[in-house]
Amino acid sequence: MTPSVCNDRRRVAHRAPGRYDRRMSDAFNTPVTVDPRLLEMLVCPVTRGRLTWDRTTNELISKGAKLAYPIRDGVPIMLPEEARTLD
Repeated sequence: MTPSVCNDRRRVAHRAPGRYDRRMSDAFNTPVTVDPRLLEMLVCPVTRGRLTWDRTTNELISKGAKLAYPIRDGVPIMLPEEARTLD
C-alpha cells in the first residue's frame, strides 16, 4: 500500500459522526442528524414515488400515498403502518 492510500483511509475512518462532505448534495436542507445522500435514495414503499422532507414535522411526505413517514433519531421509519395519514 502506498502511504497516500493509507492516509486517505485514516482520514475517512476518523471523520466525526454526523459531519458530511459539503460537496455532496443537500437538496433537502436536512439537519445534521440525517444524511442527505440517504434521503435522495429513499422512495415511498407504497407507491415507489419520490418523497419530500417536511422540516416542521421532521417527516418524509409521500404525496401519492398521502402518508408522512417519521424520522426518529435521524433514522427514517419507512413502514406504512408507522406513517401518519395525510388529509
